[in-house]
Amino acid sequence: MVGILLLTHAPLGAAFLQAAAHVFRAMPERVEAIDVIADQNIDEVHALARAAVRRLNDGAGVLVITDVMGGTPSNCCRQLGEPHEVAVIAGISLPMLLRAITYRQDTLDVVVEMALAGAQSGAVRVDNRVRVAS
Repeated sequence: MVGILLLTHAPLGAAFLQAAAHVFRAMPERVEAIDVIADQNIDEVHALARAAVRRLNDGAGVLVITDVMGGTPSNCCRQLGEPHEVAVIAGISLPMLLRAITYRQDTLDVVVEMALAGAQSGAVRVDNRVRVAS
């Protein structure tokens, strides 16, 4: 089973895990969050992330999801493992996370594609501002 690591600015990762636990009615297995606090040492974050990847990888790989490209959490994603063992995507959303959890019995590449598809299809306009001409 593909492990999932949320590496985000505090307190996003923990909040996303709680939301996933609510949806699935239990905390999903092999999913962890590291919430990076302001001014946290980047070497410390990198060490925490490497340790989490080792814990989460049962041989199927680990998907690391971060919040925003270029921030400290995403900058700590470099060199977390071999490319076939660790995949990193940015722009976390709840639809992305739920889709990743749902499909993680598949290969790491499939989980990445499903997570990205969940993010894309999850962002929709829901108000009634579109009017039909009469």
